[in-house]
Amino acid sequence: MGILRDIGAPGLIIIILGALLIFGPKRLPELGQSIGKMFAEFKTAVNKGSEEADQESKEAKEEKE
Repeated sequence: MGILRDIGAPGLIIIILGALLIFGPKRLPELGQSIGKMFAEFKTAVNKGSEEADQESKEAKEEKE
């Protein structure tokens, strides 16, 4: 949430108003849902990648012993 602190409330309002003008009120919920799914998939992929890296490092340590 650090980026929201950098933008501030006025900047966030301008971004929302710009999105309303560009996409319209009917498409805005669809856009928000798509962005939410994108972030969820990204988080899942990052977590999966870190789990695989942890597993590989454990295997490498076991081979050294």
